Parts: sequence; C-alpha cells; structure tokens
Amino acid sequence: MKQALINARILDPASGLDTVGGIIIEDGYISEFGPQVTAATAGTDLITDCGGKAVAPGLIDMRVKTGEPGSEHRETLETASRSAVSGGITSMVIMPDTDPAIDTPALVDYLKRAGQSHKVLNRIYPAGALTVGLAGEGMTELSLMKDAGAVLFCNADKALTSANLIRRALQYSRGVGAKIMLRPDEPSLSTGSMNASAFAARLGLRGLPASAEWIGLERDLLLAEMTKSDIIVDQVTTGRSLDIANRHREAGNNVIVTAAAHSLFFNELDIGDGSHDPRKAYLTYCKVNPPFRAEEDRLALIEGLKNGSLNVIVSSHDPQPAEDKRLPFDEASFGAAGLETLLSALTTLVAEPHYELDLLTALAAVTCNPADALNLPLGRIAEGAEADLVVFDPETPWKCLRENLSSRSGNSPFDGRLLTGKTVRTMVKGKWVFGPENGN
Repeated sequence: MKQALINARILDPASGLDTVGGIIIEDGYISEFGPQVTAATAGTDLITDCGGKAVAPGLIDMRVKTGEPGSEHRETLETASRSAVSGGITSMVIMPDTDPAIDTPALVDYLKRAGQSHKVLNRIYPAGALTVGLAGEGMTELSLMKDAGAVLFCNADKALTSANLIRRALQYSRGVGAKIMLRPDEPSLSTGSMNASAFAARLGLRGLPASAEWIGLERDLLLAEMTKSDIIVDQVTTGRSLDIANRHREAGNNVIVTAAAHSLFFNELDIGDGSHDPRKAYLTYCKVNPPFRAEEDRLALIEGLKNGSLNVIVSSHDPQPAEDKRLPFDEASFGAAGLETLLSALTTLVAEPHYELDLLTALAAVTCNPADALNLPLGRIAEGAEADLVVFDPETPWKCLRENLSSRSGNSPFDGRLLTGKTVRTMVKGKWVFGPENGN
C-alpha cells in the first residue's frame, strides 16, 4: 500500500532537517520525503493533508509502568498504549516491576507477546529485572532475557545497595551486549516524601535529599569506569548530577542521562500549588520519586537538555489508583501518569521564548536519542525507515484535565495546567492509530 502525507513541516532531529514538504510511505516504510513530495507528485490517491502541522518521528518512551501482569486495575498494556498514541508515543519500554517481576526469559517473552495483541496500538519493548524479584540480591539471566527480547535491564525504582553486585552486572552486561539502567540513589538517606528543603520542613514532611542522588551517581559511574561499561542513568533531578555525569564523560565513559518530563516542568513549590502557603500544600498528584527539586535545578535540567548533558526525556508514567493518591501526603503512593503529556511538556517549554529551547533539540530527546541508547532502528525520518510518525501542532493551547486522559489512572501533576502543543495524529508501521480516522 502506498500513501502520502503532504503539506507538512517535516522535523527530523537526527539529521537536523526542518523543512516543508511531504512523505511517501510504502508498505509501512518511508520511501521518499522532502519538498518535492506534493499531491501532484505523490503517485497515489491515498493522501493525508497535514495542513502545515509538524510531522516528526514517533516518540520513544524509555520508562513506562503498567500494572500488567498482576495489577491491571492500575493500567494494562492496552490502556497504556491508547494513552501513549494520543500523546504521539509509538514505542515504549515497559518497566519490570510487575507481579510477578519480569525476571525470567519466559516472562520477557510473555510481555513481548502480550504487546503484539491487536488491541495494543504501539510498539512494546520489555525491560528485564536486573535482580531476581527486584530484591537487589541475585543477578538475573541477562543473556537469556536479552535473547528473549529485553532491551534493557534495571531494578525499577529500587537503587541497588551492593556495589559488588553492580560491578558484576556491568561486567557481565558488557560481555553480552545488554543495556544497564541504574537509579542514582543512596536508599539509606532517601526516606522521605519530597525534596529535602526548608519548604519541606515548613510543611512538616520528611525530605529526600539531593545528596543521596549525587552519592549514588558517583558510585555507579565509578563502577562503570572500573568495568569499562556503558551505563544509562535513570532520572536525574539536579544540575550537580549533570556536572557529575559530564566529568565522567570527559574521562572517556559512555554515560546516557535521562530525566522525567515533569522534572523540567515543576519544582518543589508545586506541591503547594506553586505557593509558599502551607494551607495550599500537599498535592499528592505531585508526589513523585525522584521528587521535584528547587527551581534552580529545574532550570539546570532545561539547560542540560539544550547543551547535550541531558540526553533522554522520559514520561516516567506510573499510574496509581485514586485510593492510593487521596491520602495524607506522607502516606500517598509515589507516581504520576505521564504518557499523554510527554510531548506537550516539551513543546510548552519550547513555546516559552525565555528558555531558548529549540524544537529539534527537544524532539531529539524523545526520538533519535533513546533509539540510539537502546540500539533500536527507529526515531528517524529517512528513506527505508519504518513509518512511525506523529503529526502535531506545536502551538495549539489546551488544558490538561485528568478526567479526559486515556490512562486508566489520572494522577497527573499536569491536571488543570495549560499546555502548548498537541498531538493530531499518530502512525505506527504505516497505519494511523490515533486521529480522525480512529474517531479521535
């Protein structure tokens, strides 16, 4: 089947392309693109006029949680995929902290096959548990799980406490070509519920200190240097963390750094509705781990995205049922829904001129950069590339309301926020999965 997209602003962060033209797709692959592709030259009657909207590679989200298997009341692969494609996400990596944990080749294969259901609208890539049962003790069979389809290995939200276990995992992963993602944290220090600060003290809440992130990061990067291994850093939240990563890069280490989109958008005051007034505080939809930090750290993450210190932005989608969020702040669950706001969070930052963040740089962090980090043949508009595409208007304003989200859980810190930039259509493997053709 041959089809064409015309009258589009074509954006390809990998090549730096930003031009007006069209894209021809044949049998699910891009065969031609550029200014020369018009309705007259397309050679097909199956044409989608993009009306001047932006067309970019489909987003790749490296950190998504669902409840499947074991906690389907939180989210299923089907509901997560529906939420994802409405936000332009064509590929997502599913975290292994399910019930049971994804810690064997059989469970990796199960998740991979479940992701191939006709009800799942985008690409599903399993992440394997780094330790058995995510208990932080025995290492899993990385090689066999990689062969079964795991694209990376992590311990989900749990930082490992054994330096020797991390060393062995990094050494082994280097030999079998597995990707390791580690949460930078010192768990013995991280016993609170929000950023450790004077604001937390005024609210009477226990703090999660940034120093725990720095200690864990230094240890993990030193072990990566010792073993000459690549490493993916799971969600930094501070400017100092980026400085630490840059120092190790300068020493010759291959370090990929990720951050959650909400960490670039919110600071610790948003727990109190953006004010210092304790009477307006305790918004549990803003309770995430790692937590929102100080404003200077939020700005440092944006600067890191601009200068390349911060490589990948993730949704950190972690849906929680209402009964686990509508509790006193200290007792409420960590986690936020983020699939439908990943792209819009970035385009909103781009729309603010004082940040001086360009659209191609922002898109690279959710397209070609995660593709390269995971060695996936995706994230690009190129001849022969698979036609995973998102059509979006970077200037459309909209209000995020939890009741309108497609996710099974609406615990979004963006609830009630005005955003700029919205997905219009999403294509996976040459097929529209979100848009007017799908009743959206």
